[in-house]
Amino acid sequence: MLTLANLSPKAGSTKQPKRVGRGPGSGHGKTAGRGHKGFKSRSGSGVKPGFEGGQMPLQRRLPKRGFTNIFKKEYALVSLTQLNGLEGEQEITVETLVSAGMVKKGMLVKVLANGEVTKPLKIQVDKMSKAAQIKIETAGGTVVTAEQ
Repeated sequence: MLTLANLSPKAGSTKQPKRVGRGPGSGHGKTAGRGHKGFKSRSGSGVKPGFEGGQMPLQRRLPKRGFTNIFKKEYALVSLTQLNGLEGEQEITVETLVSAGMVKKGMLVKVLANGEVTKPLKIQVDKMSKAAQIKIETAGGTVVTAEQ
């Protein structure tokens, strides 16, 4: 019976690693198959990522432009369809959306006007599009944003 205890690879499918630097009788002694001198004979050598044989590397040839705004605010987007799907909620806040699994904790939330609202919603989020605000208010709901 074949079990994990008596598994072995198929004959001829594995090879012993080459043992280098074990004396002249092995055929791989002294320089250990690396030849004499040169870059590839040294320890720690090897072509580094981006090295192009001494030619100016691509990442240095290309122009550098623009900048990254470190103060940029990233918003988690929520649609009206998602909000309409919430059942039995008196007031929809960021914490409500986090507990419903719609956004991650600690993120800013923006509501977009994708979909329709069929019931009056009371929403308190960080940001909201004008179209979404109009749709919510025409359905009888109220909107409070952090920017007001």
